[in-house]
Amino acid sequence: MTDWALTKIFRFNGQRVACDTMGNPDGPPVVMVHGTPFSSYVWRKIARELSHDFHVHLYDLLGYGQSEMGEGQNVSLGVQNELLTALLDHWGLARPLVIAHDFGGATVLRAHLLNSCDYDRLLLFDPVAIRPWGSPFVQHVREHEAAFSGVPDYLQRAILAAYLSGTVVNPLSETELEPYLAPWLGPAGQPAFYRQIAQMDLKHTDEVQDLYGFIRCPVMLLWGMQDQWIPVERGRELAGMIPDCEFIEVPGCGHLMQEDAPEAIVSAALRFFRS
Repeated sequence: MTDWALTKIFRFNGQRVACDTMGNPDGPPVVMVHGTPFSSYVWRKIARELSHDFHVHLYDLLGYGQSEMGEGQNVSLGVQNELLTALLDHWGLARPLVIAHDFGGATVLRAHLLNSCDYDRLLLFDPVAIRPWGSPFVQHVREHEAAFSGVPDYLQRAILAAYLSGTVVNPLSETELEPYLAPWLGPAGQPAFYRQIAQMDLKHTDEVQDLYGFIRCPVMLLWGMQDQWIPVERGRELAGMIPDCEFIEVPGCGHLMQEDAPEAIVSAALRFFRS
């Protein structure tokens, strides 16, 4: 399957959060925050490249990947910024460089604007940041979470594969897709998948959307020009809300830039973080 595994555990409100560090311990710290329905696995290529020069910090969001999943768990955006704030304190990072994608974008923006977390520089790509967001599938699951959480395994696999197929321009093979499916299968993973969708709420981006003009660090924003989940027009709108934001449109790339164009992320990070 994959050799990607986080080796450390952080306890957040009594819950287990998988995390790790890699790379040059004397290098500038970089924190990577993934989105949904992904995990730190999406950073494997980028993290390994940046680890030559930076001290990379990764974790799985609460309720995702190798982190704890459980019935009744709050895994909404309303708690993920609190987790990030706690992790930055645990790692002793006052002003790290930050890379974030999708829900990770909303998480780092909320931590910055609501929890007073400071960053040296912030590289965002295809973030969930401004309304409207949430596909028709998301809306349907929010209304029928219980019905979906009990579907047979073969149907769960088909749903996940179809859902994820819209994230990339270059289709993933069954082997490439498997690590993305695995966390959301089985008696813990399957209900966890629908739990995080059911808890998606626009109020969590509404709380910070009008504050983007007060972001306190340089921001670079990348956007896949073929993003089917959040169209590039939304990226242009967001870039206009952030002071002095450098906005780059990435051709031939969908929402999951880590698979379609990891080299674009690495190149942008090296240039932006070293400037």
